[in-house]
Amino acid sequence: MEHRKSLRLWKRALAAIPGGVNSPVRAFGSVGIDPVFIKSGKGTYVYDVDDNKYLDFLSSWGPLILGHAPRKVVKATRKAALQGSTFGAVTELEVELAEFILAKLPFADKIRFVNSGTEAVMTALRLARGVTGRDKIIKFEGCYHGHSDALLAKAGSGLLTLSGNIAEASSPGVPEEIVQNTLVLPLDNKVVFEETLKKHATSIAAVIIEPVPANAGLLLQTREFIEFILKSAQAKGILVIFDEVISGFRLGFSGYSGREKFSPDLITYGKIIGGGLPVGAIAGKKHVMDSLAPQGPVYQAGTLSGNPLAMAAGLAALKALSRKNGEVYRNLREKAEYLKKSFTEEISPLFSSYEWQIRLVQEESLFWFSFQQKGETKTVRNVQDIEPFSAKLYAKIFRSLLDLGIYIAPSAYEVGFLNDAMVFKDIDFFIRSLKKVITGLPKALREIS
Repeated sequence: MEHRKSLRLWKRALAAIPGGVNSPVRAFGSVGIDPVFIKSGKGTYVYDVDDNKYLDFLSSWGPLILGHAPRKVVKATRKAALQGSTFGAVTELEVELAEFILAKLPFADKIRFVNSGTEAVMTALRLARGVTGRDKIIKFEGCYHGHSDALLAKAGSGLLTLSGNIAEASSPGVPEEIVQNTLVLPLDNKVVFEETLKKHATSIAAVIIEPVPANAGLLLQTREFIEFILKSAQAKGILVIFDEVISGFRLGFSGYSGREKFSPDLITYGKIIGGGLPVGAIAGKKHVMDSLAPQGPVYQAGTLSGNPLAMAAGLAALKALSRKNGEVYRNLREKAEYLKKSFTEEISPLFSSYEWQIRLVQEESLFWFSFQQKGETKTVRNVQDIEPFSAKLYAKIFRSLLDLGIYIAPSAYEVGFLNDAMVFKDIDFFIRSLKKVITGLPKALREIS
């Protein structure tokens, strides 16, 4: 593939935008090449400015569960735009979307729309502190909750690839006194969590966790661990926040909370509830949510919160997700199972003569490549368990797949997504391409390191 236009745009971007990008991982730094500039998307494909076509397993980092530019979402967005892009006032659409979502979330009584997942988490933390009168927050290492100051400590996402630092500390520019109330604990460790509660229970406002950690690899936790966190914290008057920016409306309409029949105090959501447009939300129990201004004393505001374009797109997208008793989710599960079967039968046997292997980790329509030494079967549940050679191997795989017309996340620590526009032959193409790439990779670990 040629990328002449992308290269020219990249040079212009570097001169005008810090690092050439508006979000760090887009720079392709950890995969060792210059980024390609995307100009359009349709169905399950994206197209760059040089007219190269890519089968897309990124789905704009997850929210495009229906694929790119689905007809009903585009139609609804266009109709809303013709009536005005923003009013800074209440509209019927935000009430409709709120009612539609809440009718299908038995664990939430009210919802407040904001502009991003980061903003939703910021609001959830402020709300938890305001309701409890406490200051400390517990988060878990490797879980990413946006780029707000208090949570940039041992986080996931792009922080894992910046400057080769596994995010041992928060970003420069974040004063120490801001993060000193953030207690960072390891995932999958009941003992440490219980000891922390014993020591700090009366000063902890909330525990926040991705119940399906998907920003530092797909670090699948046991249901038992998540339930232990939920019950232990709530028993001590500590609010529990599930960050479902990725898992919400992905693992079925009601996300992880609904599937597992858990009832956290607050849940944060992201762009999937806006059909991919900029939006986020906080949902939760009435006695907590009613503390938000203007009904309560905890302040939150935003001129573009409840923006009519995002509300219209979100309503159209979520109606499509809920049609025919979850037909979209059934289709996605079939494709996920097909991917797993194809990987097991065609990719796994390739490693018989290799000193390393790829393990496909899946949760519904999310997937991740876990690189492990040959014979290793342990499920990776913590960032520390990710093999050091993963990033180098992934970079080679990424570059080769991109040349073959497949677009996956430009980071070894990010997950992939199936979407409803995909068909089985797309997965076949992915598996054939992956087989071709793997046969050209080094077999010995010493050649990788």
